Amino acid sequence: MRRGAVPDLLLAALLDGPAHGYELMDRLEAFSGGTWRPSPGSVYPLLQSFEDQGLVESVESQEAQGRRVFALTDAGRQQAVARQSGEVAGAFRPGPHHSPLRTEVEQLRSAARQVASVATAQQQEQAAAIVRGARQALYRLLAE
Repeated sequence: MRRGAVPDLLLAALLDGPAHGYELMDRLEAFSGGTWRPSPGSVYPLLQSFEDQGLVESVESQEAQGRRVFALTDAGRQQAVARQSGEVAGAFRPGPHHSPLRTEVEQLRSAARQVASVATAQQQEQAAAIVRGARQALYRLLAE
């Protein structure tokens, strides 16, 4: 991890939509292919700093079990897009065990956690069916 990249990466993670701190940690872990996960001690102070700078705004969300959910402001979105570059993506160097499948599974896990925390019961049932179908399709692939 390149030193000083965490603020840019955190802003870039918010481009995927509003999230609470732990969801953002999951997104960054998925983005790194599971090789790096920021600590709450680095994420939450940055989010507070971003809020103080007017880059993000937060609301306490009932869907997120009372957690503060952070979203980019217009200024934050502009800054995130401006900082999102090959340099940010280059902060992570794929390790010897990196694979596109692992990256996709980590991103799926992050999305599933978000669905589990904010989706309605019906949406959670639909999500479970989607994941079940994907698992079955993988086993069919191995059976070929």
